[in-house]
Amino acid sequence: MYRRHTIGVIVPAYNEEDHVGDVLATMPDFVDRIYAVDDDSTDDTWRIIQTYAAASREGDRVESDALESGRPETGASENDALEDESEQLRASLPDGGAVVDPEIVPIRHAENQGAGGALRTGYVRARDDDDIDITVTMDADGQMDPDQLPTLLDPIVEGDADYAKGNRLADRASRREMPPFRLFGNWVLTQLTKIASGYWRLQDPQNGYTAISHDALSAIDIEALPDDHEYPNDLLVRLNIAEMRVADVSMPAVYADEESTIEYKTFIPVTSITLLRGFCQRMTAQFAVDRLHPTVLCYAAGMAVLAAAAAIATLGGVNAVDGEASVREPTAAAFAFLTSVGLFLVAMRTDARDNAELGVRR
Repeated sequence: MYRRHTIGVIVPAYNEEDHVGDVLATMPDFVDRIYAVDDDSTDDTWRIIQTYAAASREGDRVESDALESGRPETGASENDALEDESEQLRASLPDGGAVVDPEIVPIRHAENQGAGGALRTGYVRARDDDDIDITVTMDADGQMDPDQLPTLLDPIVEGDADYAKGNRLADRASRREMPPFRLFGNWVLTQLTKIASGYWRLQDPQNGYTAISHDALSAIDIEALPDDHEYPNDLLVRLNIAEMRVADVSMPAVYADEESTIEYKTFIPVTSITLLRGFCQRMTAQFAVDRLHPTVLCYAAGMAVLAAAAAIATLGGVNAVDGEASVREPTAAAFAFLTSVGLFLVAMRTDARDNAELGVRR
């Protein structure tokens, strides 16, 4: 328990046999429960999770959650074999796999569901456990410093925020730790996520070190969270629609020998679609509340004028090909384009003003 709040930590893992044990072993003592979700790993990740879970229950038999994993429970002979293998494995783990303080709930997917799918499973379980006040997400790759967890929890515990996330872009030293390509991509995603989510003060939207209150977790449709790495962007949109306050908490970047599982050829288009869909959902929600909302009207007018600019430019191009070139179409198209830019800027400024109280910097 941390400052009179019970803490649950979701540790999603896929092929993290080299790191997941250390993550579980170094969890702070104030953590009450760990939801270790193995996303159908092909290495020893699941066996390591089971060993730590057994140690946390002082040697009680490990049983995976059949409802969450979708796998049948193992038979007696398989359990005997598992116990023999676990004894051998425990000897090779840090401190003999001794994790005593937090309860570890081992969950395994029958099929790989992606980064978002593993988080979704943990979120649903934590939401349904009414005794967990705050749910944290901490990846199994060792990138997230457990000593920073109190800093992440404080905005929620103190009542300043409903959701807190790490921010590796808050200071120059942290930015230098991030590889250049990842830094540039993160900056682009930050700008697009600001527009889509309405949280104009946030940075580093893909940061997976997060904490969410039980009330906020219950207020959104967590079952609809996407399967892949675009889940943080989708989650932020849902939080804004529910009018939840989000805190950006400065966190150092930690990079070692881990490899990113993001496939950029699919991540970029899928995330772009997710952001566009989220933006439309948020505008629709605002329009439903106020049909004359200035942000919605300015965005809609800007899109209409931009479409008109494209049509005029196309007409001018066709006329030029037919030998009927004129300065009228290019001038009109340029004017319409600049008008649309102005409308978009007004919409963004209005949106940032309306959502200012939902963004918290720590």
